[in-house]
Formats: sequence, C-alpha cells, structure tokens
Amino acid sequence: MRKVNIIKNREKSVQKYRFTLQIIFSLLCLWIGVEFFLFARYLESGGTATFYQRPPGVEGFLPISSLMSVYYFFLTGSVHEVHPAGFFIFIGIVAVSFVFGKSFCSWLCPIGFLSELVADFGEKLFGRKIRIPKFLDYPLRSLKYLILAFFSYSIFMGMDALTLKLFLDSPYNIIADLKLYYFFADISRFSIIVLSVLLVLSILIRNFWCRFLCPYGALLGIFSLLSPNKIKRNVSSCIDCGLCAKVCPSSIKVDKVNIVISDECTTCMSCVDACPVTDTLFLQPIKMKTVINKKIVTYGVIGIFIVITAIGIFTGKWQNNLTREEYLLLYKNLDRIGHVSNYDEIESDTTFTNNNTLKR
Repeated sequence: MRKVNIIKNREKSVQKYRFTLQIIFSLLCLWIGVEFFLFARYLESGGTATFYQRPPGVEGFLPISSLMSVYYFFLTGSVHEVHPAGFFIFIGIVAVSFVFGKSFCSWLCPIGFLSELVADFGEKLFGRKIRIPKFLDYPLRSLKYLILAFFSYSIFMGMDALTLKLFLDSPYNIIADLKLYYFFADISRFSIIVLSVLLVLSILIRNFWCRFLCPYGALLGIFSLLSPNKIKRNVSSCIDCGLCAKVCPSSIKVDKVNIVISDECTTCMSCVDACPVTDTLFLQPIKMKTVINKKIVTYGVIGIFIVITAIGIFTGKWQNNLTREEYLLLYKNLDRIGHVSNYDEIESDTTFTNNNTLKR
C-alpha cells in the first residue's frame, strides 16, 4: 500500500506546472526587455528611428517607485499617472504572496527562477548543498529586512502626500526605467565585479540574493507570515524520512514542525510533492480542515496576478500619459537628471518653452 501511495503522490507533483509558469513569466520579461530596448533605440536616434511603445510591464522592475505609488494611493485615493502599471503589478505580487505565502518568489519571479537554476548547477557541481551555519545564517538573513526598513522608514515616516507627489512627478522617477536600463546596457567594471560575486555566491549557496539581500523578498516574507494558508504535517502518518526537509530550497526543517510558519517558505510545494505518504504534508487554511489541492496553488498564483493586472489594463490605468516628445526631452537631459530640482533646467529647453505637461 505504501508503494501505491508513493506512485500516487509522484503523479500529483506540481513542479512541472511551477517550472512552466517560471519559463512563461521569464520569457514575458525577456519580451518586455526587447520592447524596451527598441523604445530606448528610438530615443537614442532623437526620434528618427521607428517608434516603439514603451512597455508598461517594465515598471515591475521599479519596486521602490511602485511602493511609493501604493502609499500615495492610500493617502489620496488616486493611482499616480507616471508608473500606473507598477502600482497594479506591485499589488498583484503582494496579493499572491498573502494568499499563498511568498509564492511569487518561487512561481513567477524571474530572479528567483534564475537563482534556482544557478543553485541546481552548483549542487550538481559540488554534489551536495552547502549550508551556512546558523550563527551566520540568521544575521545574514536580517540584512534584507534592514534594507527594507531603511526604504520603509524613508517613505512612510519621511513623506506626506505632497512630498510623494513631488517625487513621483519628478524627472528622476519618470525616467527611472531608462536609468535602470542603462545601468545594465552601459554596465561599469565595478558593477560587473559585484554581479559576478553574487553569481559565485549563488552557485555556492542556494538563493543567496533572495535569502539574504532582496528587500522585495523581505516584504513578501512578512505577508507570507500573515497568510492564512500554511503547509501542515500530519504527525501520525509521518514516517520521518526527512525527504521534505532535504528538498526544501529554503532549508526549512519541515519534518520537525506541525505547521510551517516561516518567512522563507515560498509555497513551492516541493516538500509536499516529495512526501512519500499520502495526506501527510498538505496546504491548508489555519482555521479550516479543508485541504487545498496542489493544482489550486498553480491556478491561484497566476489567476490572482492576472486578475489584478487586468484591472489596471481595463480601467485605462496601465499606460502612463507621457508623450514621445516628453520622453525625447527627458532622454536629451538624461545625464543631468538626478535630482528633483532639475525641473527648471529641463523645462527651459527651447523646444518645450510652451509645453507645461511636465509640470504636473
């Protein structure tokens, strides 16, 4: 009977669905990158090349600006016009992680997917997982929370609605996606060294960036703790094989707890899939006895994200309202844009002496 259960559990694995979603979402991000490259090339040409619309999805790579937009919405009830897609993408990511516990990191995030591939390569290279001792792991894990605390304090304690609007309207925020693009397109030697070090560390230590440094992951980890759905272990049927803990990418000792309550759990369902005994590990609401089918996690993660971003699209709050002429002006002043006070310099350009659209 035990062997039948093992086969049955393997047939129900959702890892292939998770991998498929990771691939799809990564390809989507690559397509957004191609579109943004074409948009940047149009700006570089001074408007003479073929025009390509700036892809709103690029705003998903501006989490700080998106967080500020969310805060601005709670203060004013309005979605800011500069990066509206970022607002809905951010809400979608947080909602997914609240319902299914930091699941964005393991189901949709392209950085998380890349980290998994790099870590898998490292484990094949060294033949085992390299684990950091606890006395180093906990202090290092706190780094991402310190980074999150810095940004949160600066935004929530240091900005009111007017200050937020001034920053969100600023040329620096408007052109932040282009600044990010040129960080990688014209990457410095120092940045290459830093990224190379992170790559090596990610080969040695699974999910190094995600586990120790990503402030986005820290925020989602908090919402994960608040999530009503947790992975539970049936102690009476558990055979203490330890497979669940062995496959856990976050090094959680699933086999030692009754309920997995951890800011590092990404609800990847690897532990549930690895369990050889039916109905021993499962996802379940804390206050209910109904077990959540593993496939519901697949449909739920992508469904919640699509619904929330679709709201932005169908309400007309997905594309920003900047014209190509405004972007050309901003690109012309790209090297000078770094402070809010640059408005006067930009608006004094003779090409736009009668254009007040930037003064929001």
